[in-house]
Amino acid sequence: MAWAGTGVLWTLSGGVAHSIGLLAQSTTPDPVKTPEAGELTFLQISDSHVGFAKPLNPNVKGTLEEAINRIKAMPVQPSFVIHTGDITHLSRPSEFDDAEHIISQAQLDVHYVPGEHDVLDPEVKLYRERFGRGSKGAGWYSFDANGVHFMALVNVVTGARFMDTVHVDNPGGKAGGLGELGNEQLAWIEDDLKGRSASTPLVVFAHMPLWSVYPSWGWGTEDSARALGYMKRFGSVTVLNGHIHQVVQKVEGNITFHTARSTAFPFPSPGSAPTPAPLKVPPDKLRTMIGSATMTFKQGDQRLAIIDAPFQA
Repeated sequence: MAWAGTGVLWTLSGGVAHSIGLLAQSTTPDPVKTPEAGELTFLQISDSHVGFAKPLNPNVKGTLEEAINRIKAMPVQPSFVIHTGDITHLSRPSEFDDAEHIISQAQLDVHYVPGEHDVLDPEVKLYRERFGRGSKGAGWYSFDANGVHFMALVNVVTGARFMDTVHVDNPGGKAGGLGELGNEQLAWIEDDLKGRSASTPLVVFAHMPLWSVYPSWGWGTEDSARALGYMKRFGSVTVLNGHIHQVVQKVEGNITFHTARSTAFPFPSPGSAPTPAPLKVPPDKLRTMIGSATMTFKQGDQRLAIIDAPFQA
């Protein structure tokens, strides 16, 4: 595992995720190199928590807008955006309205999965009506782009769904349950991958990590081994998650795992605090610990390289 910052510019081409630079500060020279012809570039944002209004970050809409403005300023626009959950803080209609308004300013297609903070209404209608139309079950789906197969998974609607409902004003304020995919979704994953060539690159994204980052804090998915087992025959699998508000990476065989920072506030590194409560930092340090990530896929690359940078160095 490697612990780092965020703001990665990625390419995805030929099967393996590969970093090509940074999302730089506007006050520094831009080190991002232009993707080559045929590369697929997409951006990941996560854990926007629109509606959060604590002193740690009293302007989460502003930091989300900063992420979107950085996308708009990129010399080559990504093909699309993925949001790996906790779009809102309390699943309120006004929060979904604000998030959708800000993110739409990127003028790009956006592929969403819900976080546990997005499914607090009893029937999960608000998320589904806004961002889950056309999806299956609790909101999972797949799509293809430039020869890459993308799978959007939901691991917050079963056991993990209620993880934060008793302390939604202090997200992560105590350890919660592990995520869960459930039998229906697992059967869909197996069926969705049947008949696909093992040479097809896979990119899988969900809110909670699909590997055991720190189970005692609920940072993992209890039935992920079965899902990952269906993917072992594929030559390249990249798994992207949010939820833990920091960048952690792991390579295990053909599978690369990468978690994203929040655009709202940080969490402590696993085990460094009694609980996974929002990490209190001085106001002038907040922007060094939040950000976004961009991925580009390039034909022929064989290993993952990650360069991370926060909104502010």
